[in-house]
Amino acid sequence: MTVRHVLFDADGVLQHIPDGWYAAVAQYLGDRAHDFVRETWSEDLPMLVGEGDYLPVLAAGLERYGVAVPAEDVYRAIWFDALEVVDASFDLVRALRASGYGVHLGTNQERRRVPFMRHALGYDAEFDTSWYSCELGIAKPDPRFFLEAARRIGTDPGDVLFVDDTARNVEGARAAGMVGVHWDVSRGHDELVRVLAGHGVVVRAGQDRAGEAVAGEGVGPGAAVPGP
Repeated sequence: MTVRHVLFDADGVLQHIPDGWYAAVAQYLGDRAHDFVRETWSEDLPMLVGEGDYLPVLAAGLERYGVAVPAEDVYRAIWFDALEVVDASFDLVRALRASGYGVHLGTNQERRRVPFMRHALGYDAEFDTSWYSCELGIAKPDPRFFLEAARRIGTDPGDVLFVDDTARNVEGARAAGMVGVHWDVSRGHDELVRVLAGHGVVVRAGQDRAGEAVAGEGVGPGAAVPGP
């Protein structure tokens, strides 16, 4: 089995909230942030498979907790403004593409966030293909998500390596026949590049988000380790 494509999760891998999800919520909820998130968000929300709108769910939760800030403002502050792309992750994406691999996005998102990621964050320009759960109608960790992504990419699942920060999503990818890698940004990109190399994925220099050549520490033409 030879890896020809790399499929990346988004949150925790390509983008993150630097101070953490709960800290972003705490500016409105204080020490009730964990309870609020537990009540208003889960990976089983129908919005993640394209059914309904998350904003009314958020608005109802804010009302229950006595938060007077409009739901649209809270959503924008947390889901858009607090979010940062991880430059080193995108350097690796470009290096993989420059090395001849197909590089793709596979993420669970509700529909309000998709245009922001596609256009404001520039994801469409970075990946060969992008697969959002709300558009596929299937969410990770369902193996069908990965089978459908592979079908649309036009390859066998065994040709794809998938990177995600959530263990059950990695298990779903493996159940579909992909190579699954459990990794998040806190573990550092050197580790990820070493793991990729262990699966035969060798990268060379790509470009940074400004278009400048980036080799990273030890990532040059034909180099496998370490990473940017």
